[in-house]
Amino acid sequence: MNVYLQSVLLGVVEGLTEFLPVSSTAHLRITEALMHLPMDDAYWKMYSIVIQAGAIFALVLLYLKRIVDFIRTFPKGEGGDRNWLTHPISLTLIAFAFTSVLALALRKFSDKNLGSITAMALALVIGGIVMWVVDVWASRSEPNTTHVEEMGLGQAIWIGICQSLSAVFPGLSRSMSTIAAGQIASLDRPSALEFSFLLSIPTMLAATAWDLKHEIMPGHGAVAAHVVMNSQRWVVLAIGFLVSFIVALGVVEWFLAWVRRRGFTIFAVYRILIGIALLVFGSHIAGM
Repeated sequence: MNVYLQSVLLGVVEGLTEFLPVSSTAHLRITEALMHLPMDDAYWKMYSIVIQAGAIFALVLLYLKRIVDFIRTFPKGEGGDRNWLTHPISLTLIAFAFTSVLALALRKFSDKNLGSITAMALALVIGGIVMWVVDVWASRSEPNTTHVEEMGLGQAIWIGICQSLSAVFPGLSRSMSTIAAGQIASLDRPSALEFSFLLSIPTMLAATAWDLKHEIMPGHGAVAAHVVMNSQRWVVLAIGFLVSFIVALGVVEWFLAWVRRRGFTIFAVYRILIGIALLVFGSHIAGM
């Protein structure tokens, strides 16, 4: 397959799956295997990180006005009932801090799971079941929180802790973890989804910077990645970044509208089916 077409397809996969609760990591891993890409190659490792940045910038652009409003009203909030600990900006950063500390503490364990198709498949299936059960339960309960501005410190800490699980178990999905955690913490669907989006901005920016740094400047005793760039590789990288950015722009708006009307069940079912397919055909895909 033409390398430019490969980049377009990878950008589409990243843009489609980064913010949906279906695991972009699993979908990129499957797509890369089907394309026979050498994922141990330093360039393609860097490529995967860069196209993720495209999706991040799309979300920042979409939420720029909301972020500016939060900054403008800090720390008292729009209604004047918030403080330094309970303003949405503070809650986002607190949740991010809990995620970061736990993810770093468990990094050695997560590195063992990163290349395992079986671990990824199980995370997809188990996460799908959890998401389905939580969404059905939440739809029959009365949420206490219907706006992000109403969230409390305990809810943010809980969501941050749950998000760290996605770093430990690739395939679980950062989005799925935060959405389900939010619903368990009595947020309604739109609020759980919005906080998931807000929390993803510092989380994904930090994770992307961390991964890129360790590819270019690894720790003591490790060999730095040597990425040989030429005009074609720059173009391929730019295509993947732009396609991921454009697709993510459309997906976020569509996802919000879908969830308000229909919930998360379809994504849970999809996760379970993809996970089962990986358990059955995973060894074949990994060997491609």
